[in-house]
Amino acid sequence: MRLYDSLTQKKREFVPRDRDHVTMYFCGPTVYNYIHLGNARPYVMSMVAKRYFESLGWRVTLAENITDIDDRIINKAQAEGRTAQEVAQEFAAAYIEDTDKLGLGRPDVEPYATEHIPEIIDLVQRLIQNGHAYVAANGDVYYDVASFRDYGKLSKQRIDEMRHGARITPGEDKADPLDFALWKAAKPGEPAWDSPWGPGRPGWHIECSAMGLKYLGEGFDIHGGGRDLIFPHHENEIAQSEGALRTDFVRFWVHNGMLTIKDEKMSKSVGNIFLLREALKQYPPEVLICFFVGSHYRSPIEFSAESLAEAGQQVERLRNVFRALADYTGSASDEVEPGAPETMRSAAAGSAPGDEGLMRGVEAARQAFAEAMADDLNTGGALGDVFTAAREINAALGRRDVSVATAAEARDALTTMVYVLGLDAVARTGVEVPPEILQLAADRQRAREERNYAEADRLRDEIAARGYEVRDVPGGFKVVPRQG
Repeated sequence: MRLYDSLTQKKREFVPRDRDHVTMYFCGPTVYNYIHLGNARPYVMSMVAKRYFESLGWRVTLAENITDIDDRIINKAQAEGRTAQEVAQEFAAAYIEDTDKLGLGRPDVEPYATEHIPEIIDLVQRLIQNGHAYVAANGDVYYDVASFRDYGKLSKQRIDEMRHGARITPGEDKADPLDFALWKAAKPGEPAWDSPWGPGRPGWHIECSAMGLKYLGEGFDIHGGGRDLIFPHHENEIAQSEGALRTDFVRFWVHNGMLTIKDEKMSKSVGNIFLLREALKQYPPEVLICFFVGSHYRSPIEFSAESLAEAGQQVERLRNVFRALADYTGSASDEVEPGAPETMRSAAAGSAPGDEGLMRGVEAARQAFAEAMADDLNTGGALGDVFTAAREINAALGRRDVSVATAAEARDALTTMVYVLGLDAVARTGVEVPPEILQLAADRQRAREERNYAEADRLRDEIAARGYEVRDVPGGFKVVPRQG
């Protein structure tokens, strides 16, 4: 398994630090507003990576923080006449609610910055002791960038080049324009905690270092986030963490490309926001996930209605394969008899004419899927392999020459692949159909039994007009959402 490391700018062989235990930290949101689709991409990426590593038999600890103290939270609170805590609690709850709807599960640890003040203070003290930080006269504590020889190694910038044109903002009491705040002295009306340097609050960068080290330890495996975090956030994390530890902070730096609209990064500051909660009102979660995993995580992806429509079509194609499999193999839970020919129902796996060819094709697709995911989590390539397997299955079901047992094996293989990509919803073919639609379908069935075909056709058209399709299957009927 190879991962691209942003620090070395090359793919490297990935073996977990702790043998069969993968440790990952992804930067979560600063909760001053609802998250947009650009925020959702690293969340989806982290959860898909977790599923993939677990599919290899590895245990995974994924930490994804929630920044609940920040200038933007304070500014919003002051503008609205609320406390910073009230703002943070509202939008942290909204973030969890919105990402829950994606159906990918939750990270193993979701630490809040304000719950880790002792760890943050301890890390700042170690930096002061190691000569990498200083206390300003006003009580702020700054990181001394010049003291860290490797500053700029992640973003590939030189200190002298960064210093050119840099200015100290009025009110800042730092020695160098590049120095950044580890601890901010309290200001009237702002949240504050006691510290050795007086009341204050942590800077943004130090929070992630403290939480990552607490839950994952020194030299953890993967630190992820959007490319926009490479500088200054992740650059500063390296400087302060390695300045305190005097050893490597992270083994692999993994960054996803940006979500753009007409080549402009999607962000709250620009204003071209498509909120995740609004997107989920218009598209099923599996469509949004398919939109994300359809491209390699390091590539930028452009948001458009057309791209989401394409993702929706891909999802429906996969769902139709699982529906066809359900029709062919039957469903014990739904008391639906297999639609396969009688000879295929009782045939042992591997004994039917089409069995060997189907499983050979599915296995080739499964192997290609595994190779794509092992090559820097290439979900786009892996999704293509899922469709290769789907075509093999569709062709076999069309020939009706595969045993029910082998079709079930192919279904299980396809289910495993879509689960890794976060698309397991497509394998759930059961749909809750409104009672009135089921009644119309039952009336149609009765009309057919009475040879009243005109009435049966009228009822079929009425069902279609309400967005459903009735299919005749052995022993009865099946109602599914109408496509197109």
